[in-house]
Amino acid sequence: MLDINYIRANQNKVEDAIRNKGYGDEIDLGEILKLDDERKKLAMEADKLRHDRNEISAKMKNGKPDAALIEQGKKLKKQLAEIEPKLTEVEASFISKLKTVPNIPEDDVPVGLSEDENEVAEVCGEPTKFDFTPRTHYELAQERGWLDKERAAKVTGSRFAYIKGDMVKLQMAIVNFVMNSLTDENVIKEIIKKNKLKDVSTKPFTLVLPPLMLRTEMYDAMDRLEPREDRYKIEGQELWLQGSAEHVLGSMHQGEIFEEKELPIRYLGYATSFREEAGTYGKDMEGIIRMHQFDKLEMESFTTKETSRSEHEFFVAIQRWLVEQLELPYRVIRKCTYDIGKPDARGIDIEVWMPGQDKYRETHTADYMTDYQSRRLGTRVRRAEGEVELVHTNDATAFALGRAMVAVIENYQNEDYTVTIPTVLRKYLDGKEKL
Repeated sequence: MLDINYIRANQNKVEDAIRNKGYGDEIDLGEILKLDDERKKLAMEADKLRHDRNEISAKMKNGKPDAALIEQGKKLKKQLAEIEPKLTEVEASFISKLKTVPNIPEDDVPVGLSEDENEVAEVCGEPTKFDFTPRTHYELAQERGWLDKERAAKVTGSRFAYIKGDMVKLQMAIVNFVMNSLTDENVIKEIIKKNKLKDVSTKPFTLVLPPLMLRTEMYDAMDRLEPREDRYKIEGQELWLQGSAEHVLGSMHQGEIFEEKELPIRYLGYATSFREEAGTYGKDMEGIIRMHQFDKLEMESFTTKETSRSEHEFFVAIQRWLVEQLELPYRVIRKCTYDIGKPDARGIDIEVWMPGQDKYRETHTADYMTDYQSRRLGTRVRRAEGEVELVHTNDATAFALGRAMVAVIENYQNEDYTVTIPTVLRKYLDGKEKL
C-alpha cells in the first residue's frame, strides 16, 4: 500500500492513479485523510491518558495510596476504556480503506481503461510459416496421446488435464533449461551485456520449491488475494492455494530486515499453481491455455529503491532471452494503467505467436511493485549508513510451462504430427531432434 504521508503530499497524483486504473468513484481520498486525522487525534489522547496513569502509578508506589490519586486513576482508566475501542475501530477502517488505494503508475505507462489500450512496443521475428495448414496444440497432442482432458474431467472436472508421454519430457526439458540458465552467472552477464543494462547485479538466482499454500494474512499482505473468486480456499482453514509462485516467494521474508550487501535477493521458484479462472468459462476450452492447475517458473527479487526499475528491465530482458533461445516469434506489450493491476507501478507482457490459433498469446508478464508490497509485508533493508527502509520488489514469469509447451508444439509442428525439438532443449532430451 501507499504511505499516507505520500498521499497527503501528492493528492492530485494519487487521484490520477485511481482514475487511470479504473477505480473512479470507488475510493474517497478525502475520507481516508479524515480517518487518518481522527486516528492520530485519538492515538494522542490515548497516549496522554496512559502517560498520566503511569505517573499516578509511580506516585502510589512511593508511599501510602492517596484517595485523590486513586480516584484520578479510576477516572483515567474509564476514559481510556472509552477511547481505545474507538481508536481500534477507526484504525481498522483507515487501514482497510488505505489498502484500496492503488500504486502509482510509472510515467511511461500508457493511460488506458481497458486492455485494448495496451501498446505494442516491439515485434520480434516473423510469424512462423508452414507449407500446410498448421494445427492447434490440442489437435497435435490428442493425435500423439500427450493430452487427456476427458478422463481428467471425469476425475476432477473441467479445465484439468492428464499430460502424458513426450509432452511431460518437453516440460521437464524447459524446466531444466531455465533453471540451468538463470543459476549461471555467465548467462546473467550475457543478458545484461546484450541489453546494455546499467546498475544491474550479475548475481544468479537461487532455486526454490515453495509451499503451495499460504495464509490469508500473507496473501492479503502481498495484495494478491483479490479477486477472491479466482482463488481456491481450503475449507475450514485460513489457507489458500497459491495462484502463482511469487505469492509465496514475495511473502517469505515478511517482517525481516536485509543488510544492503545481501541485495539483490533473487529467487526462481517452481510451483504448481491454482486459479478458478472465474469469468472465462466458454473461452479456451480446448487444450491447456486456461487451466485451473498449471506449473510455472517464476522470478522474484528484493532490491534497493535505486536499483528496482533496472531490475524490472532486467527481468524483461531475461524473458526475451528465454523466448529467443527457443527461437519463437514474439512481441513486447506495454500494459496500460488499467491492465497493470492495483499493486503494480509498471507491467510488461511478452506475447508469443501461436500459428495454430493464428494470433499472439500472452506467455509472460513482468510486474514492478516499488515498495507497495513491502510496506504491508514489513520487509526492509538496512542501508550501509545504518538507515532502515523498505525494499522494492519485482516479479516476472520465467515460463508458464503449459503456455511454453503450446508455443513450442505449435511453432515447431510438422505435417506428420511430429514436433521438432528447439535446439537448446535437445541436450535435455537425450539429443533427440523430434518428439
